[in-house]
Amino acid sequence: MDVKPIDILLVEDNEDHVELTIIALQNKSLINTVIVVRDGQEALDYLYNKGGYQDKERYSRPDFVLLDINLPKIDGIEVLKILKNDSDLKQMPVIMLSTSESPKDIKNAYMNGANSYISKPVNFKEFKEKMHELQFYWIVTNRLIHDNS
Repeated sequence: MDVKPIDILLVEDNEDHVELTIIALQNKSLINTVIVVRDGQEALDYLYNKGGYQDKERYSRPDFVLLDINLPKIDGIEVLKILKNDSDLKQMPVIMLSTSESPKDIKNAYMNGANSYISKPVNFKEFKEKMHELQFYWIVTNRLIHDNS
């Protein structure tokens, strides 16, 4: 099985959640890079190579986005809408990663084009298992579009 390392853009404002997500994703290190941005505006700047992210070589497009819903500046649903309405970015998988288990939030995410919705469990062991399943599906099972393909 040929597994290509991938780049993930993690959009998360809670430092504890950032650390836990990175630790959970380090399982067998299948991932090349986890890029962390702290709010919705920074995520859009990164993806559109604006602001401090203008160097396209250094800040290349990730293979998929892990996106929190509740973010400063621009919330996750608005970021999702922008990405899924952009012909250049709509094919990029966006996985909502939120503490919310509200049916309204879940429906809103899917109605706006989310590829998956994962609720962050309180228990770290359970969270680590979910991240391992996420890696297995999105990195090993699923086939992603790579820019150089």
